[in-house]
Amino acid sequence: MNSWLEIEEFSTLVNLDVSAVEAMIEEGSLVCKEEEGKCYVEVSRSAQALIPSTQGIVMHESLDSSSVALSSEFVEKTVGAILSLHEKVLDAKEETLDALKSENRFLKEALFSMQELYDEDRKTIETLTKQLEYIKDELEFTKRKYKMMWNKAVEGYTAPSQ
Repeated sequence: MNSWLEIEEFSTLVNLDVSAVEAMIEEGSLVCKEEEGKCYVEVSRSAQALIPSTQGIVMHESLDSSSVALSSEFVEKTVGAILSLHEKVLDAKEETLDALKSENRFLKEALFSMQELYDEDRKTIETLTKQLEYIKDELEFTKRKYKMMWNKAVEGYTAPSQ
């Protein structure tokens, strides 16, 4: 499993200064590569360089070389697992952000659509209100016209003689 991290991320992960990591790269302790102007450190092979060496240290009777090898292997696997989990979290974060952006676009489009419908309805209401006012005026005019006609007819009416 080759896991590559930018030098800044790697230094944060292993709790070292960037300058210390660069010094280890120059010594050849860490494996690195340059891509697009950025320096990447390979984590799984570089883990061995980060584990303190036991050479020159007097070992206790209970601590033997197999346990040191086991601990370095454990640290390497742990770092690899942490990086794998970190990548999965970043992927999930990106998926969540994409889903939220998509949902926001949908809601924005729905809001614009609702606004257009509201504007159309408001124009329709204004038109209907104007038509209603016109019809009311026409009805009032017709009522006055017929009232005048009937008043003249009543005034001009003479009762038939009996």
